[in-house]
Amino acid sequence: MSGALTDTGQVSAAPADPFRVLVVCTGNICRSAFAERLGRAWIGEALGDDASELVVESAGTRAVVGSAMHPDSALVLRGYGVEADGFRARQLAEEHPAQADLVLTMTRAHRNQVLGLAPRALARTFTLREAAALLSALDDLEPEGDDFVARARALVRAMADARPGRSATRTDDDVWDPINQPIEAHEEAGELIVETFLPLLRRLADLRSAEACGTAAAEEPAAR
Repeated sequence: MSGALTDTGQVSAAPADPFRVLVVCTGNICRSAFAERLGRAWIGEALGDDASELVVESAGTRAVVGSAMHPDSALVLRGYGVEADGFRARQLAEEHPAQADLVLTMTRAHRNQVLGLAPRALARTFTLREAAALLSALDDLEPEGDDFVARARALVRAMADARPGRSATRTDDDVWDPINQPIEAHEEAGELIVETFLPLLRRLADLRSAEACGTAAAEEPAAR
């Protein structure tokens, strides 16, 4: 029997596993750090009390472990109303992509490095811009599943199935590294992440909203 005893002695349902998104760049102090904090803030506003069902994390292939977000990236993030306080970079490890439902990398090179650690993650690993382009081609798709996580995973499978038909270059797929560049490079990277990551999160959140609407309809008493 799963779950925990409540104060009344009854067994409560075990919490459902969340849908996990992992974002990867090099140092985990600019691009992926920006995406993590931006994504968490957006999810918190969009899903409210249910925000724990959609988790965004990040890591770096050559992380500056323990470092705060780069000050220029943090400044750009603040321009979107989100703070970088408390962020600390971490090194990408094999278990991170293995445990993620969707892995989004900033470049094709990062994607290859992720797959070097976790080859079985191929069908759920994309560059961020690649994922955004594939999703735009799946606008009419309504993923099937009994709950939010099942539908979100079905959407990722559909993205993987659509990938062979897509033609793109490295220029189309990469978000370039702004490190050691002027503030304008951080702004450009931030804009690209906002333009591609937030629509993806919105698509996922819509799957959660559909579940909430379905539950409400099921609980609505029959009209007399």
